Amino acid sequence: MHPLTIGFVSGAAAGVVMGLLSDLFFRLRIFRSSLVVIDGSFLFRTLKLRVGTQLIYGAGLFIHLMTSGVFGAIYVLAGSLLGLNAMTIGSFTAVSLYVALLWLSMLFIALPVAGEGLFGSRSGSFTWLEQLILHAIFSLLYYGCLRVLHP
Repeated sequence: MHPLTIGFVSGAAAGVVMGLLSDLFFRLRIFRSSLVVIDGSFLFRTLKLRVGTQLIYGAGLFIHLMTSGVFGAIYVLAGSLLGLNAMTIGSFTAVSLYVALLWLSMLFIALPVAGEGLFGSRSGSFTWLEQLILHAIFSLLYYGCLRVLHP
């Protein structure tokens, strides 16, 4: 399998689990927001369309799958462009640092653009922590998928 495909598939798999856990924790009232709902709502708000809950969830899950896959592929591409070998790219430290950058991007760029405010403050004062937990889970899953698909 091509390394970019491995990165995309690993990111998509980790992202879907991350998104579903986010939604499950939201439904259980452990978290104050769901990434799936945020992604889907943002899409339809941007398109100025009113749609039902099922479309919001479907679109949100698809968006989260695609963005996670793209971020997974970008990680592999960036490692390749920096001349790092597969073992370096696949190290847990390198993956963790990359995902930490994704977490910061979520807090400072993605959530504000999606209308959730800086650090996701409109969703709650602990959204930054919810996102940290979700990104830690993503990091573990992404690393595991990379190792399985490119041992």
